[in-house]
Amino acid sequence: MFKQFNQMSLSAQIFTGLIVGALFGFVLVGLAKISPEVATSIDNRVVPVFDVAKSLFINALKMVVVPLVLVSLICGTSSLSDPSKLRSIGGKSIALYLLTTAIAISLALLMASLFDPGSGVTLEKVPFDEKSPAALKDVITGLITANPFQALAEGNMLQVIIFAIIFGIAIARSGEAGQRIAAVFNDLNDVILKLVTIIMHIAPYGVFFIMANVVYTTGLDAILTLGVYFALVTVTLLIHASLTYPTLLTLFTGLNPLILFKKMRPALLFAFSTSSSAATLPVTMEVARKRLGVGRTTGSFTLPLGATINMDGTAVMQGVATVFIAQIYGGDLTMAQMLTVVLMATLASIGTAGVPSVGLVMLVMVLDQVGLPSEAIGMLLGIDRLLDMMRTAVNITGDATVACIVSHSEGDLDHDTFNDPNAGMDFEGQTTRNG
Repeated sequence: MFKQFNQMSLSAQIFTGLIVGALFGFVLVGLAKISPEVATSIDNRVVPVFDVAKSLFINALKMVVVPLVLVSLICGTSSLSDPSKLRSIGGKSIALYLLTTAIAISLALLMASLFDPGSGVTLEKVPFDEKSPAALKDVITGLITANPFQALAEGNMLQVIIFAIIFGIAIARSGEAGQRIAAVFNDLNDVILKLVTIIMHIAPYGVFFIMANVVYTTGLDAILTLGVYFALVTVTLLIHASLTYPTLLTLFTGLNPLILFKKMRPALLFAFSTSSSAATLPVTMEVARKRLGVGRTTGSFTLPLGATINMDGTAVMQGVATVFIAQIYGGDLTMAQMLTVVLMATLASIGTAGVPSVGLVMLVMVLDQVGLPSEAIGMLLGIDRLLDMMRTAVNITGDATVACIVSHSEGDLDHDTFNDPNAGMDFEGQTTRNG
């Protein structure tokens, strides 16, 4: 059995781990209902083991994120002899990310207004530890760090990105000394990418522990209680991913979006299981480069930026949740309030990136702007983790779509690689034997 499992592709291995983990979680739920003693035993003996295994896997992924972003961005930026090219890549990337986020929140508000998810739902008081979002002044002044080593240690991705860009520009303008330093970073980048491949070997097992833990701790009761809200967010996410991204990809590049979805499978499964765009970033960058043909320079800039500021999935949740909470309190949002939600959610996608529970922090700010009480968020906490898994998958799909569009416009997208079904199989296929 293990021999057959090891011969599967990476996507098949991760998907198997995901399904088996979910089934095991349901088994634990059933066993816990036998008696309080059994439930206590599972909580005290099984769940802690799963928590440790889950944390080790996610930490292994996060371990390489900051070095990968720093080194890949320095390599990409230092290779640009023309500064205007960096402005072009950055401007296109940010504009497309903001556009897709605005579309996502608008779609969510439309769907929520049509289907009334809050009708008939009784407000349930659930404690919610409210965190204040950062002020705009603090966001702007915090873009450039006074201590790059502190930014690296704390994983402040916006500060790391800006430092890496500035450092890369300095390397490009330093003549022979810059060329020697650039060669060191290029070699270091190859080593970090090999480290990513090594971590892929434990991915199916890490996904198993994550899914078993999520299913057991969440259960079906929370989903059934807020079934309409859960279903509406899910459907809206699917519509955004299956309509918005393919339309933009086809419109700007003429590429087949079905190929993109198929080749993104490893990254999508990672995003779904980890609920973290940052933790999935190493996989996203490998898939984009090896399977989609995104140029190294464009991918090194666009994908880390997207993992930091692209919040399409979160924007969908915010739109549905805002209308849902407004209906619970017996009112509907006016057109002015809806426009406010669109504007605030789009701009906040940059300002609050990297904050723990970023979706809920952003939602607090949005609710404040339209005069709704933030304590209602508490009732959404029970199912937020499952929705967060889907939101993250949508986010990294948007990252890859924008990367392909920008790479195509800059002329460094390898169309042969994109269209080749076997491209990047050294990453996707039979990881155990190829490792």
